[in-house]
Amino acid sequence: MPFRTLTVDEFADRLAAKSPAPGGGAVAAVTAAHAAALAAMVVEFTLGKPRFAAHEASNAEALARLGALRRDALELADRDADSYGALNALWKLPKDAPDRVRGWDAAVAEAIDAPQAILELAAEVAAACGALAPRTNPNLASDLAIALDLARVAARAAAHNVEVNLPSVADEDTRNARRERMQRALGAAGATHP
Repeated sequence: MPFRTLTVDEFADRLAAKSPAPGGGAVAAVTAAHAAALAAMVVEFTLGKPRFAAHEASNAEALARLGALRRDALELADRDADSYGALNALWKLPKDAPDRVRGWDAAVAEAIDAPQAILELAAEVAAACGALAPRTNPNLASDLAIALDLARVAARAAAHNVEVNLPSVADEDTRNARRERMQRALGAAGATHP
């Protein structure tokens, strides 16, 4: 069942279960979705206000983009869980098992690509929050600050899942390129990776 169709309680129950997925990657994606949703609320309370009429068009565009990011983030929660599930299944096989040998590189790549996509999405949400600050209702400044914090947490959380899988990349140049891409996205989010 897609995560977006679960209640908050159902998602928390699945997260708490002794199961490899959902895990931290799904949490990162859902957190990014919440960041986008909260930022969208701030924009909703700003649209149509005479004080912000000069920003009406750009705020409407931001609202549409935040909606798309929220939906994409929830899809990425499923993608991350699926990718980790596939890699976890291969870990259980002997290293020389034909299925593991055949599928290993692709599974590792997807287990990095999924959280990297979450990280990059979270960075976009963080950037949107920063851009919205001077052109949205100041009565909701705390909500926008929370959205920014959530986006940065989502970015750091996703980066943890990229980082944990990097040692499984055999080629050093590829591994370094992936690490650099991760660091660039963290920088774009204004987040630091411990």
